[in-house]
This record gives sequence, C-alpha cells and structure tokens, in this order.
Amino acid sequence: MDLDIQCEEMNPSRWAELLSTMKSCSTIRLDDCNLSSSNCKDLSSIIHTNPSLKELKLNNNELGDAGIEYLSKGLLTPSCSLQKLWLQNCNLTSASCENLRSVLSAQPSLTELHVGDNKLGTAGVKVLCQGLMNPNCKLQKLQLEYCELTADIVEALNAALQAKPTLKELSLSNNTLGDTAVKQLCRGLVEASCDLELLHLENCGITSDSCRDISAVLSNKPSLLNLAVGDNKIGDAGLALLCQGLLHPNCKIQKLWLWDCDLTSASCKDLSRVFSTKETLLEVSLIDNNLRDSGMEMLCQALKDPKAHLQELWVRECGLTAACCKAVSSVLSVNKHLQVLHIGENKLGNAGVEILCEGLLHPNCNIHSLWLGNCDITAACCATLANVMVTKQNLIELDLSYNTLEDEGVMKLCEAVRNPNCKMQQLILYDIFWGPEVNDELKALEEARPDVKIIS
Repeated sequence: MDLDIQCEEMNPSRWAELLSTMKSCSTIRLDDCNLSSSNCKDLSSIIHTNPSLKELKLNNNELGDAGIEYLSKGLLTPSCSLQKLWLQNCNLTSASCENLRSVLSAQPSLTELHVGDNKLGTAGVKVLCQGLMNPNCKLQKLQLEYCELTADIVEALNAALQAKPTLKELSLSNNTLGDTAVKQLCRGLVEASCDLELLHLENCGITSDSCRDISAVLSNKPSLLNLAVGDNKIGDAGLALLCQGLLHPNCKIQKLWLWDCDLTSASCKDLSRVFSTKETLLEVSLIDNNLRDSGMEMLCQALKDPKAHLQELWVRECGLTAACCKAVSSVLSVNKHLQVLHIGENKLGNAGVEILCEGLLHPNCNIHSLWLGNCDITAACCATLANVMVTKQNLIELDLSYNTLEDEGVMKLCEAVRNPNCKMQQLILYDIFWGPEVNDELKALEEARPDVKIIS
C-alpha cells in the first residue's frame, strides 16, 4: 500500500490517523505537509517497525538537523530495508551529514538519496562522501543540487566515484563549481569504473573551457544516457566540442539538455549532424537559445533523416517566427518518431500555426504533446486547431496559454473537446481571459468530459 499526500497541514488527530496507516505502507510521500522534527520521531518508529517500507519522501518540510537525527535512528536499525530517501529542501545543514554518513555506511538497501536544496556545504558533503566510500554502501543515485558546493568538493567526489562502481546518477546542478572543478570531475569520471547513466551540471559556472573534458566523458562512458548542462555559457564553441563526444561511436546518449547555453544558429550545423546520426538520441532541450529560423531549418532538415529517432524537442523562446514553420511542418509529415514538441514563446502567429497544422494533420504525424503558449495566436486560428484536436486522436496534450484567443476561440476549442473523436487529456489555457458564457461552457464540459483536464 502507498501513502501519497501533498500540501496538507497536519493536525495531531490527522497525524495519528496516518501513523496507523503507515505501519503497512511500502511507500510514504508527505511533501509540503508542514512536518517538523517531532514528526520525525514518529517516522523513525515507523521505519523501525515496518520492514516493507521501501520509499520515504519528505521534501519541503522543516525537519531540520534534529529531524534527521531522529530519522537516522530508525534508518540504522537492522530491520530497515528502505531503498529511496527524499529530503529536498528540509532545512538541513552540514550537521545532518554525519548522521547521513552513518546511514550510508550501514544500510546496503539504500540506493537513492536526494538531499538537494539544503545548505550542506562542501564540508558536509565531504562527510557524505566518506559514507559513499564504505563497502556497505550500494548507493546508485545521489542528488546534490543547490547544496552550496564549491570547487573544493571535487576531490572527495572523485574518490567516492573511484570507490563506488554502483553509482548510476549524479546531480550537481546549481552549485558554484566552475571550469577547473568540472574538468577535474570529468577526468575522475573517465578513470572511474562506475557506469554512470545520468550527469547533471546545470548552472555550475561552466564555459567552453570545460566542454572538451565533458566530451571525453561522452566518448568514454557508453553508459551515459542523460546529460544536462543547461544554464551554462558554453556558447557555439563549447557546443562544437561537445558534439565531438556526442558523435563518437561509444556515445549512447538519450537525453540532452542545453537550455540557455548562449547558442546561436551556428550551433545548429553541429547539432544537425548529431540529430541525423545518433539514433539513440530521444530528447533534446534547446530552450532560450537564439537559434532563429535559419538554425531551426537546419535542425528540421536533420530530423527528416531516417536515422533521426528524436521523440521530444524543446525549442521554446528560440527567436522563431512563421518563416520556419514550413520546415517544422515538413518534419511532422515525415518523422514518425517525434511525439513531444515545445515551440511556445516564439512569434509564430496565426499564419505559422496554420502551416504547422498541415503537418500535424498528416497521417505520419504522431505528436502527443504540443506546446504553443505565447505564440501570438488569436481566435482566427482556433478553428484549425479544433480540427486537429478532433482529427488527431494521438494528440492528448495541448498548451495554448498566454495567447489572445478570446471567447470566440475558446468556444471553438470547447466544441472540439465535446466531440467524441477528441482524445485530448489535458488542455492548458493559462492567462486567457473569457466571459461568463465561456465560463459556464467550461464548467459544463468538466461534467460532460471528466476525462479531459482543462487547466486555466
């Protein structure tokens, strides 16, 4: 049995009621429930007496170091077989790390530890790394985002990577590491025997100087499937170096996040080669890069290659206009693999979206999720969009937020949702203003089509 509760204030009677339920749960999730250290004393007892408990998720609660001290007592009992522990944003400091080190050293069942958004600091995480190096530790996933780490942490991390071949996922995003530390980390990863599958280094102060070393990881670690380096100023020069690793035969990357990396259309030539030759690549985020229409057209040409198997493409806020929509539409009519397209926050306008819809209506198109928020669309485009909603039964999610659709446009969308052929599951309409008549229609639609979630 699972207990999954979020954003609920816990009064004493409700807490007592839940405690009796927790005694037989395999999963307990209590994110944003205003829990404190006193609740951790009870949870420690649950961990001790419930050997079937495998996952404990307590994100966004004021547990504090005292709460972790209580929890660790339960986690250190021989009967504990917890596998996944989530403690993100729980007001922890370096003082919690000694207790967590003890848990890592004593509990071989623990495979995931998520402690991001806590002020653990470099000193605290160095203590955690001592636990990682213990032979009893079998940790596979370690999440350390927003932990106030500095470059000084890398030596301890590399030592842990050398000692821990089981580690599959390492997330260090949003820490001030810088190029020198990232280079050192990458060299450690190349030498380590671990088969790392996920590496997240977003907003780590990386420039093009680090990219040759990251590229070496891609070339030497065929296990690496997920690389996120978004929100780093690597630029076109850095991207060119990364692509050398991405194009290496050893590289089996599946997911690549490059949002806000100061890329321009010049990067799209290199990316096009990756798109058209790397059949393992399934998901790419290029959000908030100045690719422009010329860059998008190069990417589209690559996506028409039979070797391009990309399933998700995120190109929001990339300086696109209606001029690139013919190329995108052509991809939609040819590429059967593409399922998710996020192209919002670009000035496509009605003319551009009308052209996109031609591709969406093609029998080859398998788009499931389409995001067109803030694309300068008006009611004039909604009849065509409504036709797509009714005709394309594989389209289950559509975002049209922040567009001036007005009552006329929203009513056309509602008519489409009412059609039995429409298989839409989620229609997103944030920040769109409508009158009382449309409001009544939306309420009626919720009753008529409870399977469709309209988010506004």
